[in-house]
Amino acid sequence: MKHVVVIGGGAAGLGAAFKLKRAADEGHDVTFTLLERNEKLGGKIASEHTADGFTIDGGPDCFLTEKPAVHRIAKMVGIYDDELPTDDSRKKTWILARGKLHEMPDGVMMFAPTKFVPFATTGLFSWPGKLRMGMDLFIAKKSQPGDETLESFVVRRMGRECLDRLAEPLVGGVHASDPATMSLEATFPRLLEMEQKNGSLIKGFYEARKKVAEMKKKYPPKPGAKPRTFFTSFTGGMQRLTDAMANAAGLDRMRTNAKVERLERAGETWRVILEGGETIDADAVIVATEGYAAAELLAPVDAEVGAALAAIPHTSSAVISMGFDEATVGVNMNAFGVLCPLVENRDIMAITLSSTKWPGRAPKGKVLFRAFVGGPHNQDALKQTDEEMTAVALRELRSILGVKGEPLFSRVFRWDRGMPQYTVGHLDRIALLERKVAGTPGLAAAGGSYRGVGVPNCIESGEKATSKVLSDLGITLAEDQAEPEKRYY
Repeated sequence: MKHVVVIGGGAAGLGAAFKLKRAADEGHDVTFTLLERNEKLGGKIASEHTADGFTIDGGPDCFLTEKPAVHRIAKMVGIYDDELPTDDSRKKTWILARGKLHEMPDGVMMFAPTKFVPFATTGLFSWPGKLRMGMDLFIAKKSQPGDETLESFVVRRMGRECLDRLAEPLVGGVHASDPATMSLEATFPRLLEMEQKNGSLIKGFYEARKKVAEMKKKYPPKPGAKPRTFFTSFTGGMQRLTDAMANAAGLDRMRTNAKVERLERAGETWRVILEGGETIDADAVIVATEGYAAAELLAPVDAEVGAALAAIPHTSSAVISMGFDEATVGVNMNAFGVLCPLVENRDIMAITLSSTKWPGRAPKGKVLFRAFVGGPHNQDALKQTDEEMTAVALRELRSILGVKGEPLFSRVFRWDRGMPQYTVGHLDRIALLERKVAGTPGLAAAGGSYRGVGVPNCIESGEKATSKVLSDLGITLAEDQAEPEKRYY
């Protein structure tokens, strides 16, 4: 019986474990042990339910609908019918500019306008800023394609105001990253490809918008089917997914509060040493932790790999959720949220109106907000107590949105070094890691620190890691040889 140890119980580790369980179910002679240092599985996916009916997501509250991994897993574990689309009848995003809220203009895709009238009439940008963004249609593409920072790319093509008012708050709110250091090739390679193919972001996104419209026309929703929205979650919160994965993989093979101190090679066997001195021998190991934790474990095995992983920066952030009585809050709730650009000098990065975005997140007559604190330019915010951080978030909710009344409750989720930063040179570091790991039998690495931070990316990363170590052990899964599904709706 071959034994694989999975280190880390987040989305990547659970993706790896569930695939190992499927290998055993196929009849392969393999088992696994999953080790998670914290007291709960799921990593940064954490959902809580209050006694009075609120559903709170403390980490990611959704995944990109177009990415198939979560849909595929949801079907396997029997929760596909629990997928929850956004309430797009109330879809709107506000951006704070010069102290006032402006609606995201219709037709803006990423950083580029694709509809003239909404763009021309918005107060989000000044007229010089609008004209500079329009110059993207005439600016020549980069003669020598290659990586650059997001800041460099957006300023070069669309101007500084586009960066400050749109691009930075978008990536700050989603990636908690700094455009001045963010690798475009590692995070948004499609933009580089679009520039080379279309010669303009506006032209490229206009073509993309037309294709989306054509696909919707060609593949209309089936009668009675749930709408296909840009983001998807689960009834009951995102932890519905990781709980189902853990149950399907086998909780009897998983240990929490099990911190791994180091790895050792003993001939063809791996030795996993836990805090307290316990050792577990394995034929293969999958390291599915944050990059900095993987660096500590893998540096004694391969110094170059350890150095490459240690070079990946991570930023800390916190999510503060608050519930209110709708009758007292005094806010127009017909929006998904607010983005707060760095140039506005606010103490939060973004606000999500959770009970608008996701049906069922708050009981009738109540509303739920999420505020995001931290990010690359405000790491000191995490030094505050939960009470201090909540007071800051409440003050900003009142100042930005005009929220009245007192919160019924508040809940703070802290994510210390929770967001990897894909800085320039990131793909070179990951290429070195992958080359070294490929040449090391019985070893694989997985997680959001490498080739995608989203939940689907993490699951796929864990699954690929499992395929790699099983191949090292002479095992090939039937599903790895099958034609992948083309569509999930």
